[in-house]
Amino acid sequence: MNGEQAYLNLGKHILENGNKKGDRTNTGTYSIFGHQMRFDLSDGFPLLTTKKVPFRLIASELLWFIKGDTNIRYLLENNNNIWNEWAFEGWINSNEYSGPDMQDFGIRSQQDEAFNKSYQQQMELFKEKILQDDEFAHKFGDLGSVYGKQWRQWKTSQDETIDQLKEVIESIRNNPDSRRHIVSAWNPEDIPNMALPPCHTLFQFYVADGKLSCQLYQRSADVFLGVPFNIASYALLTYLIAHECNLEVGEFIHTLGDAHIYSNHVEQIKTQLSREIRPFPQLKINQEKGSIFDFELTDFEIIDYHPHPAIKAPIAV
Repeated sequence: MNGEQAYLNLGKHILENGNKKGDRTNTGTYSIFGHQMRFDLSDGFPLLTTKKVPFRLIASELLWFIKGDTNIRYLLENNNNIWNEWAFEGWINSNEYSGPDMQDFGIRSQQDEAFNKSYQQQMELFKEKILQDDEFAHKFGDLGSVYGKQWRQWKTSQDETIDQLKEVIESIRNNPDSRRHIVSAWNPEDIPNMALPPCHTLFQFYVADGKLSCQLYQRSADVFLGVPFNIASYALLTYLIAHECNLEVGEFIHTLGDAHIYSNHVEQIKTQLSREIRPFPQLKINQEKGSIFDFELTDFEIIDYHPHPAIKAPIAV
């Protein structure tokens, strides 16, 4: 089955069979529990074609994780706004915020045009301060012990740090048949110190026939907005580690826990389901770079990507 068809089948299945559930954001979802999709990476890079998915945002976020960074300043420097709301919420709930009331901003900004204008003005001010004020960025730009921290600086009970990403690459190189090629972002002790507990919680690599495959377990999956990003992000990570370890790419297997469609994404995903699938694009990587820790955005190129237009939808915070 084409990888994109597997994704569309998931969306259709949730619409037809999902349980109506409340959620942390008070938006409401249609949800199922337990699902798996497989993507053969030899069929092309799995950037969905039934709507345009912004590869630049996916790549810059992944590089942010790889660097071990947890501050949104790097993302803003690369015009990536996908983590802004969580940092912004920390600022507006602080004693240092003196602007208009932004409580319940995630919902109210979608319903009230005047409030939305005020919200956007405060967000632009926030972003400007993050980029220009080091002290402000240090205080309000950091999201806590999120993905990059866990991947690169997992804190042990002996007050030492583990670089999980570096160690898993060495493990793939030196002991490819190991069943322990695992990186975990779910650190129970650090959950209270995270702006958002990790949705993609654990991933494992597998080597066979000179090919590297990756399986991701994702506890919570926003099927319309988030999952297309997650598919492409972990496919890119698999390509980069395969490149460093002199392997070909195999499969990306995406295992989902709570897979849901937000109630305000239903019409959008119906539009997507009505569209015809097109061939996946190809990913070109700068072959002169050897280590995944050396890559920059300019080292990636997506070739022959011809998607249908993007479909906008509000993010639930």
